[in-house]
Amino acid sequence: MIKEKGLKIGELAPDFSLKDQEEKEFKLSDFRGQKVLLSFHPLAWTSVCAKQMQSLEENYARFLELNVIPVGISVDPVPSKKAWANSLGIKKLRILSDFWPHGEVAQKYNIFIEEYGFSGRANVVVDEDGEIIFFKVYPIRELPDIEEIFLFLRG
Repeated sequence: MIKEKGLKIGELAPDFSLKDQEEKEFKLSDFRGQKVLLSFHPLAWTSVCAKQMQSLEENYARFLELNVIPVGISVDPVPSKKAWANSLGIKKLRILSDFWPHGEVAQKYNIFIEEYGFSGRANVVVDEDGEIIFFKVYPIRELPDIEEIFLFLRG
């Protein structure tokens, strides 16, 4: 039997603290009062993951208008995240490093793929009170549709 990936809607989102590409700390619970989009992607330097992060960067202002802070998360180390963000022209989006303990946040969210050593591709929206209100796991090779997230956020 295959264990279902992800967490359930209405669950309290597991809190975490990770460094972004600029080595600044991002702690989920610091963003209570705002929604947060956690956009998990398997690995930096891959084409679908690049498009996923560029989509968040390009739509950053739209997220802020809806009181949503988008962040990317993968298991890559901070120096790799910094170089990748620079190569993609990412200036606003924070890309978090779930490097050590390896994939710990992805494991908390039940989307770590043990056999590959990275997270699945998923979008998770956490509401102002820290509860999960949207959780979708995508096929590894599929680019998540950003408009799906905006449709959900507009209710």
